[in-house]
Amino acid sequence: MAVTVDLAATPLRDLNRRLQAIAGTSNETEFHIVNPRGAHALAVGLDAEVDVLIEGHVGYYCAGMNKQAAVRVAGNVGTGFAENIMSGTARCTGNASQSAGATGHGGLVVIEGDASARCGISMKGVDIVVGGSVGHMAAFMGQAGRLLVRGDAGPYLGDSLYEAVIYVAGEVASLGADCVEKEMTEAHRAAVAALLDAAGLEDDPARYRR
Repeated sequence: MAVTVDLAATPLRDLNRRLQAIAGTSNETEFHIVNPRGAHALAVGLDAEVDVLIEGHVGYYCAGMNKQAAVRVAGNVGTGFAENIMSGTARCTGNASQSAGATGHGGLVVIEGDASARCGISMKGVDIVVGGSVGHMAAFMGQAGRLLVRGDAGPYLGDSLYEAVIYVAGEVASLGADCVEKEMTEAHRAAVAALLDAAGLEDDPARYRR
């Protein structure tokens, strides 16, 4: 049974401490958080297999430094959603402000709506799936990992890219320095299908460019 926490009555610091203290032997494996009211740094630094559902919009750096946990925001997220994620999943059902998934080393970040500027900046192994479009300089300095965009991409996509891979179904305003379009092989279409499946989204892999 889920533990329900009302942030209108419980201090954010107390909630974060409780979530961060969860270990593998805990029977608290599911949390339902209500009334987040745009709180910053909510559900950060988690390191346990716990499911966290946040009902409402959140502010900066929600689900930052995540390990193992599955954090889902039923709403929009502010700057730095799932920044430096190491493993686990972070999902928002709405739109994301800038720098979503920044510096992520692993895990999966899903944004069902649109993501603003610099989505996936300096990504280092994370998989990011955006159901809508991304703003300018997405995957800037992307070192490793994959960014999939079902919609359009703004200017300077993949600027100063290293080894990260970007898949886009829609229009690309412009490519940044060191980002070039390459052939989509059957292996890449299979990778797109697997990313969409992991994100729980449907689309035709044949639509995508690499």
